[in-house]
Amino acid sequence: MTRSSKVYARRRLSILAALTGLIASVALFNSPTASAALPTPISASTARSYLSTLTVAAENRTGYSRDLFPTWITISGTCNTREWILKRDGTNVVTDSSCAATSGSWYSPYDGATWTAASDLDIDHLVPLAEAWDSGASKWTTSQRQAFANDVTRPQLLAVTDNVNQAKGDQDPATWMPSRTAYRCTYVRAWVQVKYYYNLSVDSAEKSALQNYLAGC
Repeated sequence: MTRSSKVYARRRLSILAALTGLIASVALFNSPTASAALPTPISASTARSYLSTLTVAAENRTGYSRDLFPTWITISGTCNTREWILKRDGTNVVTDSSCAATSGSWYSPYDGATWTAASDLDIDHLVPLAEAWDSGASKWTTSQRQAFANDVTRPQLLAVTDNVNQAKGDQDPATWMPSRTAYRCTYVRAWVQVKYYYNLSVDSAEKSALQNYLAGC
C-alpha cells in the first residue's frame, strides 16, 4: 500500500468514526431521558401460576380510609418513601439536604412522558391502597398497612405522571391499564406478584382481565 493510500484509509476510518459518534448522539438525544426502575417483576409464567392460587372473592370497601395506610416513612437517611422512589426512578437526580429532588429527569412508563420537575410526578401504588383494603388489608394491623404502602422492595411503587395516576385512582386491571401497551405485561406481572406476596384476593373481573393480559405476555 502506498503512503497516500494509507493516509486516505486513515482519513476514511476517522470520518466513519465521527459519523458513528454523531449517529449515537442523535439516538441518545431522541430517546427517553430517564426510565423508571421498578424492581423486575416475576415472569409471565410465574405470574400465571401465582394467579391460579389467589382467592377469588367479592370486594368490600366498608371502613376504608387512606389514613389507615401511613405514608410516607423514612427509608434511608433523610429520604422518605416518595423521595427515595424519585431518586431511584430518575436520571441525574439532584437532591437538597432534606432529600427533596431539585432537578433531574423522569420517564413515566404508563404514558411515555418525560418530566424535569418532581412536582409533575406522583408515586403510584401499583396495587392501590383502596384495592388492597378491599381484598384483605382491612384485616391487617396499621403497621402491616404501613409496610405495604411504603414497600420499596416489591414492584409496588413507581414514579409516574401525576394526572395519569389520578385518573387510575383505585381501579384494578379490569377497568384501567397503562396507555402504553408495551408496559402492560410488566404491569400485570407486578400486580400479581404484589397480590400474591401479600396474600390478597382478586375479584372475578380482575382475575379474568389478568388472565387475558398474561396470555399475551
